[in-house]
Amino acid sequence: MEKVVILGAGGRDFHNFNAFFRNNASFEVVAFTAAQIPFIENRVYPPALAGKRYPGGIPIYPEEKLAEIIRDRAVTTAVFSYSDISHEELMHKASEVLSLGADFLLLGPEKTMLRSSVPILSVCAVRTGCGKSIITRKLARLLKERGLRVSVMRHPMAYCDFIPVKRFAAAGDVDRGACTIEEREEFEHLVARGITVYAGIDYGEVLGEAVRESQVIIWDGGNNDFPFIFPDFEIVLIDALRPGQERLFYPGEVNLKRANLLIITKVNEVGEDILSRIRKTIAEENPDAGILEAPSSFAVSDPALIEDKRVLIIEDGPTITHGGMPHGAGLTATVGIVSEFIDPRPYAVGSIKEAFAKFPHIGPVLPALGYSKTQIQELEETIAETPADAVVIATPVDLEKILRIDKPAVKVSYDFDINLEGLVDSFLEEYVF
Repeated sequence: MEKVVILGAGGRDFHNFNAFFRNNASFEVVAFTAAQIPFIENRVYPPALAGKRYPGGIPIYPEEKLAEIIRDRAVTTAVFSYSDISHEELMHKASEVLSLGADFLLLGPEKTMLRSSVPILSVCAVRTGCGKSIITRKLARLLKERGLRVSVMRHPMAYCDFIPVKRFAAAGDVDRGACTIEEREEFEHLVARGITVYAGIDYGEVLGEAVRESQVIIWDGGNNDFPFIFPDFEIVLIDALRPGQERLFYPGEVNLKRANLLIITKVNEVGEDILSRIRKTIAEENPDAGILEAPSSFAVSDPALIEDKRVLIIEDGPTITHGGMPHGAGLTATVGIVSEFIDPRPYAVGSIKEAFAKFPHIGPVLPALGYSKTQIQELEETIAETPADAVVIATPVDLEKILRIDKPAVKVSYDFDINLEGLVDSFLEEYVF
């Protein structure tokens, strides 16, 4: 029997286990490792989810212990199971595993995708922070306008608990079931518009629940991962602000090559030379894919409140951290309005300070990190300590419901100027009606 360790980050790892390893007598999974997201290691994947072959559950260790686990547990195969990692870093991890005598395995989509009895429209990307949430929201609205029962299945975020199925249909569901800011960023904006969102740990059960109340399901991918469910049509986003990265990160390049439609986002924020480079890449890597281009638009809730003021910008967390962006919509939307962007780095505390050290590319902005109650408190303290006149909140979450912010605050919302009606009608004609 092959002994396996699964390298993960609280999402794809558990799905790969459930879909491929849980009932596979050829393998024994001795451990998961955890990376990328704080506070998700040193737990146990519970027996109720691990199955009868694992009556004690499966331990989750920090990825830093990978070599120790391989040696001490005589591991024969390490299965890489998370996303948005550069090809170079991925091969460094593979080299470490191979140097210890074990195999390094990437499970392909056909091994892990589940089959749905209702049509699946998927929205994925080549990097974190390309704008998937906006496209998902637009598609859901258009489907609802056409009288269809539509729900969204969101890529898992098992940061605090191991509940097999989560259903978010009202604001109270989000308040009770989302324990991190990142979860709220993904659920809150859809639920506020009357869209039910499903997530959880066991996507066989999640899919079963979603199918019962849906005529169409939108798969809303996480990071740059590929879908857990076989999609009938695959939409993949490319960020014009990160040209070339569509071929440099795993599994974003997989999505680039698989897509039926590629949407280049933020096209009004770059020059024609960059767009030409991206179009050339698409022609080389996926010439049969359709292409749409989506300019960005921004709105500031009360520009007068921050005019000529020294401000602290709070940006979407994953986009700024492992997404690799120095800043996001908040800074872009307020250039020319404010007098100064106050760098929060000197005032950061606890794990927020550690995040700045881990991601030195971050510019003069504060990522909205909140993966635990303690980290949310540290985020609140960092905001309080930063000597700004006002705060600009550029995440989809209403942070003032979660944090005590002792400064005047404005919100930045952003959108894409793109018409998806023809796409939706063509999809419905082929797969629904």
